[in-house]
Amino acid sequence: RRRPAGRGTAADSTGSFQETCHEMTMNGPNTPTGPAPAASGTPVWPVTDRTREALAVSLRGCEELLIESEWLGKLARSEATGSPLRIKLGLDPTAPDLHLGHTVVLNKMRQLQDLGHRVIFLIGDFTAMIGDPSGRNTTRPPLTREQIEENAKTYFEQASLVLDRERTEIRYNSEWSDPLGARGMIQLAARYTLARMMERDDFTRRFRAGQPISVHELLYPLMQGYDSVALKSDIELGGTDQKFNLLVGRELQREYGQEPQCILTMPLLEGLDGVEKMSKSKNNYVGITEAPEQMFGKLMSISDELMWRYYELLSFRSLADIAQLREQCAAGRNPRDAKVMLALEIVERFHSRTAAEAALAGFEARFRHGALPEDMPEVVLHGAPMPIAQLLKRAQLAPSTTEANRNIDQGGVRIDGERVADKALKLAAGSYVVQVGKRRFARVRLEPAA
Repeated sequence: RRRPAGRGTAADSTGSFQETCHEMTMNGPNTPTGPAPAASGTPVWPVTDRTREALAVSLRGCEELLIESEWLGKLARSEATGSPLRIKLGLDPTAPDLHLGHTVVLNKMRQLQDLGHRVIFLIGDFTAMIGDPSGRNTTRPPLTREQIEENAKTYFEQASLVLDRERTEIRYNSEWSDPLGARGMIQLAARYTLARMMERDDFTRRFRAGQPISVHELLYPLMQGYDSVALKSDIELGGTDQKFNLLVGRELQREYGQEPQCILTMPLLEGLDGVEKMSKSKNNYVGITEAPEQMFGKLMSISDELMWRYYELLSFRSLADIAQLREQCAAGRNPRDAKVMLALEIVERFHSRTAAEAALAGFEARFRHGALPEDMPEVVLHGAPMPIAQLLKRAQLAPSTTEANRNIDQGGVRIDGERVADKALKLAAGSYVVQVGKRRFARVRLEPAA
């Protein structure tokens, strides 16, 4: 469900959204040294080195952790009592395949799972029929039950490539949402005000622009929040556009007499173009079930600057190791070496070490040992994503787009050694070896539009 983009605001039963959000933000990342804070009348749990380490793991790469002091208290209590915390992540099965963008939050789930906590992988089969309005300026079309069931079949199988299957609880929110009925839905809606709902960024923008907002879209944050009540979650993870929805869950838990969940938002992962968030619809994605060779080649196509973003959000290397590698590249080491290391790590994670090494060997055979000219011209173009015919013309590899398309039809165009057959292909930002016929070559660096 929860795909990154915009931001919401915090809710509290005794104050305004803005006041509460300010209070939450003021809980800065100061390193705890004493007992974890606790509400009046509850035990104060000791903060140990292990607790501090768990907090550091939680914070790595995250956009925001609210409220940090509460999460520290939960971690300390869990360590003192031996009771694992309940970690919730929900995804609506809106598409049949997961990509590396989805794994940013899945990686965080796995890190918390390895600390001994209980991971709940929630498939939003009910909420997918509503359609999440997060980050949208138009109504998202709801899916049919048949589409949802088909997509959900592969979701957990793919998520298990990251999560430990044996230690993951899989749930469907139709378990409690379907039995709620009309009476229960009205009672749930009575626990939240329209004024608070309209403080959501995307609703506010659409309302001011005179764009329609359907009533069913207002129900989505409530239903997602009710999931947290049903699961008694201690923390919920999501993308940055989910902040509002996650905080609704926190407020509803209070309403139902539960300890409110903390929320942890992870940043979005840019796609191969380095501009838009990774998405199948934008064709800038790396699917986690793609063939090793295809996955490796796509990762090698990203820009050197984007590579460090991928290291931060996707790599399991320590931050110290990544910083050292970046310093080496700044001092003269070829960034390509670092990119190969990243591609090997990712391919091995979703396939095997053998498959990763074979993908590297194939890549090297095509581009390092091939008959590439020593004096290949280097061209820098702006305007990614760019249609292949336009790229060939602008790189002076074809006199016109018509001639470029004719070369494609004849099988005479190769990108990084792979024959191009699709004249509608658009290339994302990155570096490419482009070949037309037997004698025309160029190393093209394609940048986003200025």
